[in-house]
Amino acid sequence: MSTLTIDAIRKSYGPVETLKGIDIALQSGEFLVLLGASGCGKSTLLNIIAGLGEPTSGDVRIDERSIIGVHPKDRDIAMVFQSYALYPNLTVHRNIGFGLEMRKVEKAERDRAVLETARLLQIENLLDRKPAQLSGGQRQRVAIGRALVRNPKVFLFDEPLSNLDAKLRLEMRTELKRLHQLTKTTVVYVTHDQIEAMTLATRIAVMRNGRIEQLDTPENIYNRPATLYVATFVGALPMNLLAGTMGDSGVTIDGTTATIAIAGLETIAPGRRVTIGIRPEAIGKSREPLFRDARCEVAELTGPELVVTARIGDQRVVAAMPADAGIKAGDEITINADATAFHVFDAETEQRLN
Repeated sequence: MSTLTIDAIRKSYGPVETLKGIDIALQSGEFLVLLGASGCGKSTLLNIIAGLGEPTSGDVRIDERSIIGVHPKDRDIAMVFQSYALYPNLTVHRNIGFGLEMRKVEKAERDRAVLETARLLQIENLLDRKPAQLSGGQRQRVAIGRALVRNPKVFLFDEPLSNLDAKLRLEMRTELKRLHQLTKTTVVYVTHDQIEAMTLATRIAVMRNGRIEQLDTPENIYNRPATLYVATFVGALPMNLLAGTMGDSGVTIDGTTATIAIAGLETIAPGRRVTIGIRPEAIGKSREPLFRDARCEVAELTGPELVVTARIGDQRVVAAMPADAGIKAGDEITINADATAFHVFDAETEQRLN
């Protein structure tokens, strides 16, 4: 197990700066997920750690040893790509052991390591097959096995589940979680899927435009988002955002007569424009009425819950209601919300206030 330190990493392509000073310190055995939309710089950062690209400035250290300028094969890392990148003419056994074979590892030791890795991934019955005879999930396991067999100091994953269907993605997420718990190897994992990030990570770095918006545990990313961007990016159902203005007794929501008293805003001057966020699932869990005259526009049954889109004045709110709520389009409903569930952001800076 190894520590990983990313220190003031910047990357420019001519006048365009894609990474703008990234600082991350990982303890041994952590599972870091780099989460963000396409173009935010997460894959660029991963490639710099891997040695597939060099930073304009800054340093990357594994166990306090700088790896900037070190050839990728000498960094003691292993990378799993979005594409499986398997050798089609080699068996699963040889695909997994190919890296060891290139390093002149003795055949007996190589066979032992391949079999041990195959057992860990539960693919020992596939060792004599070739990639064309495997399913997508099996091929991804082989690709992971090829990295795992080397016992590296750091694992790098570049959107490894993107090519799988929904059911296989769920299975492979569980498999990756299990493997990390068994191996306790330091992992850096790139994805744009916030469900993958929340379920796999010990810490998440939410990236935007080459910067880290928030680096924190999944629980804090979800429950205390530091910025409006983080708040809206993370969550199976997008967070509701309501524009409002600070008053003497609370926040007055635009287009309504509702004023919400929220703790922690006492020092904010009246007249300041704010954005209030509340998650749809927080609405369904509360019995405290917030808006009594909301009107349902759409009701969607997902199975375990009823997702209701309602209009409040000139704003919309999505609520996750119990599946048996019996609400349908056109109904007048009450939106319940506990004031402790509100997230308040400055309308201009988008920074968290409460």
